[in-house]
Amino acid sequence: MRVIALSTLKAFWDDQPGYADAKAAGLAWYQHALKADWSSPADVKTDFGNASVLRDGRVVFNIAGNKYRLVVWINYPYRVVYIRFIGTHAQYDHIDAQTI
Repeated sequence: MRVIALSTLKAFWDDQPGYADAKAAGLAWYQHALKADWSSPADVKTDFGNASVLRDGRVVFNIAGNKYRLVVWINYPYRVVYIRFIGTHAQYDHIDAQTI
C-alpha cells in the first residue's frame, strides 16, 4: 500500500512530547501498512482484527495498546491509505471519523 502521509504521524509524536510513546507503535503500523495489499475491508480485518471498518473506506485502528486511535481512508482499487487523524481516545471522541 502507499501511505499518505507519514508526516501526520510524525507531527503527532514530535510536536507533542506527551505523545512520544506513540512513535514505536505508529511506525510499526506504518511499516505493516506499506507491506500490506488490502483490496477490501475484509483484508484489513484479517491483518488487524481490532480495526473498526466504517463506511466509504474509513478504518479506525487502535494504536499503542489501545491508547491512541488512528483514522484512515483507504482507496482500495488504487491501494492508497490516507492518514486522516491520530489522537487519544478523548480526542477521537470529539471528531467525526466519517468526515475528518
